[in-house]
Amino acid sequence: MEVSKKLLNSVPGCVDDALEGLVCCSPGLRMLQGHRVILRADFEGVKGKVALLSGGGSGHEPAHAGYVGRGMLTGAIAGPVFTSPPVGSIVAAIRTVAQAGAEGVLLIVKNYTGDRLNFGLALERARGEGTKVEMVVIGDDCAFSLPKKAGRRGLCGTVLIHKIAGALAEEGKSLKEILHIVESAAIRIGTLGVSLSPCSVPGAGPTFKLAPDELELGLGIHGEAGVRRGKMMSSDEVVKVMMDHMTDPSSQSRVELSPGDTVILVVNNLGGLSCLELQIVASSAVHCLEGRGVQIQRAMVGSFMTALEMSGVSLTIMKCTPELLLLFDSETSAPAWPRISRFPVTGQTRIFQCAPESTTYEESKPDTMSVQVYSRVLGRVCLALLALEEELNDLDRAAGDGDCGSTHARAAHAIQNWMNSQQVPSHPAKLLMALSQVLLEKMGGTSGALYSLFLTAAARPLQSMSGPQAWASAMDDGIEAMKRFGGAEPGDRTMLDPLCATSGVLQSLRTPGCDLMQTLSLAVQRATEAADSTRHMTAGAGRASYIGSSSLNRPDPGAVAVAAVLKGIMEGLEKK
Repeated sequence: MEVSKKLLNSVPGCVDDALEGLVCCSPGLRMLQGHRVILRADFEGVKGKVALLSGGGSGHEPAHAGYVGRGMLTGAIAGPVFTSPPVGSIVAAIRTVAQAGAEGVLLIVKNYTGDRLNFGLALERARGEGTKVEMVVIGDDCAFSLPKKAGRRGLCGTVLIHKIAGALAEEGKSLKEILHIVESAAIRIGTLGVSLSPCSVPGAGPTFKLAPDELELGLGIHGEAGVRRGKMMSSDEVVKVMMDHMTDPSSQSRVELSPGDTVILVVNNLGGLSCLELQIVASSAVHCLEGRGVQIQRAMVGSFMTALEMSGVSLTIMKCTPELLLLFDSETSAPAWPRISRFPVTGQTRIFQCAPESTTYEESKPDTMSVQVYSRVLGRVCLALLALEEELNDLDRAAGDGDCGSTHARAAHAIQNWMNSQQVPSHPAKLLMALSQVLLEKMGGTSGALYSLFLTAAARPLQSMSGPQAWASAMDDGIEAMKRFGGAEPGDRTMLDPLCATSGVLQSLRTPGCDLMQTLSLAVQRATEAADSTRHMTAGAGRASYIGSSSLNRPDPGAVAVAAVLKGIMEGLEKK
């Protein structure tokens, strides 16, 4: 059996090290000497109030120790990974808070046999010592339509009970009152998980196996089998399957949801899901519930009760009342409790309208001749880039992923489609800004951003200037923007090399009487020479800068593309 890699000091000491790390970074927490017990640093403050203790096997971090703090748990008892904590540690925690003057102790336990037995035995021992102790067992699993004899498993909904009970204890409610409200709240909660891959206990291999194209619905937080396996689906599809299962009218473990109901939603990372995926699932869940007419009062998205590194997610729904919502919103110092807005999720405006584009140029009547010239020039540029696609890809394979030609071809097709769909502007500044937007949206990659940056900056002098000297200024401004934001300089083996060579020649356009076509022809010649000379340069920017210079003995593809663009511009201007 292949053992999964873990970043540990030792397998036997991993739980102790993890608890120590939590306490080291959380000044409001303390460890109970000789036990895997985390307590509030101010646990003496429970005098006259009910103390709340929870816990279970480790591997579900931040549960439960991360929820110790004012307004939540008084303490948490940790067992070995996926194993119930020992009775002695539970009794020690009860005894400690009782001697601090707690007005009773409530044990909040997830519905697993080991936890029920060990916490139950500790309860009996504590009662034998004269301590007033009660226990509530949380089972929020919606996986099985017909609950097993052992009952529904305790999952992420337990965290909501920590919060509600903590708020009640902070208010000074009695043990009997807290127990009654918590038991009433617990039956309003349902949770269902889905896994894309297994987890592995430190020192061991995966807890189960899933094919690369499979997912499992309804599994437990220790890797226990779920209710069924299926093929991978999109986030929207997975969430719909989960919601349908959780609310199935034929299931005795369902959450009864009707249009108009108000809920708290928890989107819980089971450990290995990326933040990107988690936010996508959250979006799917919100839209799914709102599509059913359910009002989401609060939403929590993050890692709240994990299964080590299991890649998967669980959804928890709690039907809430105004009273429960107030308890949920109450303050807590527990380090793992997220900062949550106290505003409803449903009903909020989620999109701002973009501010309208503002320009300083006016184009009351298009110049037909300019439109014809610009269209001809753009057509020649596109043909040049399309003809170079394979050559540029081949050049790019030496230092990149071999897609430079494809990227420029994509830009050419985008410009062609744009030209076919609307009138080409006759104002030069408006033309460059429009091209900048097309390339930014359609070209993609670093090249698209650089071209868009160049064109945006180059458009500025063309707003208020005209004539050949305006185009020289446009080239200068475009190059300066690329230097400033792109981080490259001439000689770094980039598209700047042919651009800067061109700029040097175009300075003569500022001289009255300068021959435009002769100057442009010389500029294209210098650009071509500069692009070819990049074969002798050491890359100083971009992806190629990570490649040994001895491997780069051909011209830079981006520089070759720029030279081709400039040649296309000249050919478009020459054609009658």
